[in-house]
Amino acid sequence: MNSLTTKEIQEIIPHRHPFLLVDRIEDYEPGKFAIGYKCVTFREDFFQGHFPQEPVMPGVLIIEALAQTGAVAILSKPENKGKIAYFGGIDRCRFKGKVVPGDTLRLETRITREKGPVGLGEAVASVDGKVVAKADLTFMLG
Repeated sequence: MNSLTTKEIQEIIPHRHPFLLVDRIEDYEPGKFAIGYKCVTFREDFFQGHFPQEPVMPGVLIIEALAQTGAVAILSKPENKGKIAYFGGIDRCRFKGKVVPGDTLRLETRITREKGPVGLGEAVASVDGKVVAKADLTFMLG
């Protein structure tokens, strides 16, 4: 298994706090898949406004965390070093549960297709084995 710390993730993708949404990578294979984790704490900036009386992680940030996980997989290929993976699209996105402070969000993105600078990935986020979000993601390398 290949694992990465936060510092090592930052050597692959350009995201930084407060927008780096992956704390660690448990396993990955360049160009194939990555499995990461986000430890959600009450101190997250987005909880100040979403929602103060009932903090819930915004769904778009869950999808962004999945995209960052996929970016680790695609940008860890030697030929992609130094590039950026941009969002090209989000399809068949479904939210199936809430993510709240104290949760450990498991992020898994599998790269299913690549053609030139464009690729597709299947992404699933879960908490304690329960799927909370899933989507098909399209990325473009720049």
